[in-house]
Amino acid sequence: MARWLRYTHDGRGGFGRLDGDGIAVHDGDLFADPTPTGETLPLAAVTLDIPCRPGKLIALWNNFHAAAEKQGLDRPQAPLFFVKPPNTYRAGGETVTIPDGLGRILFEGELGIVIGRRGRDLTPEAAAGHIFGYTCVNDVTALEVLKADPSFVQWTRSKGFDGFGPFGPVIATGLDPDALSVAVRVNGRERQRYPLADMIFKPHEIVALVSQGMTLEPGDLIACGTSNGAGPIPKGATVEVDIDGIGILSNAFA
Repeated sequence: MARWLRYTHDGRGGFGRLDGDGIAVHDGDLFADPTPTGETLPLAAVTLDIPCRPGKLIALWNNFHAAAEKQGLDRPQAPLFFVKPPNTYRAGGETVTIPDGLGRILFEGELGIVIGRRGRDLTPEAAAGHIFGYTCVNDVTALEVLKADPSFVQWTRSKGFDGFGPFGPVIATGLDPDALSVAVRVNGRERQRYPLADMIFKPHEIVALVSQGMTLEPGDLIACGTSNGAGPIPKGATVEVDIDGIGILSNAFA
């Protein structure tokens, strides 16, 4: 298992592999044989960036049996998803400023799949080889905006405000998602916890089905959806998304 991150140090960006309290600095392309430089930086000396720069962030809805049962939803025949634009991306540790007048804002702690190889029309078996690793995602939603117009459910607008898609702090490789759970804490109090084994579509199935007619590129990010327990973010709160083996994505909301 390895955990990869991007950072800023002395005004310059870089990336490397987390090694205890240090970063083993690498050169080249994260998704194509990154090369260690031999330099090590203390983690405390850098500012974390988002661990990759997705061309697109695809986010699923209704992908957990428990949540579907509670809401009375049928099992989807294919992943149901929307796209969050790049302006939503924020690194762990960054503050998200909520625009005035949006009403209730929700957190949704999720597992994120990071694509490592270009692919389209993949089989589930082939799709597993296109997954580079996994990260934490907070799919933030302005709930009242979502259904403000009865003629059109506003998935993109309600989830597309600046900072409404934090992810990180690292991309972890070599994990078995079925063995992991997602926990979300608001101001230190646990508000959401669920097992990833409850997913309707598993990561390799998600990647295969999403890739039908849609090319996935290295660095693209797919959020696997959330389960029961998503809830409000009070203004001024700090939200932590915690996934075993990946770490804690922490953001303040102002």
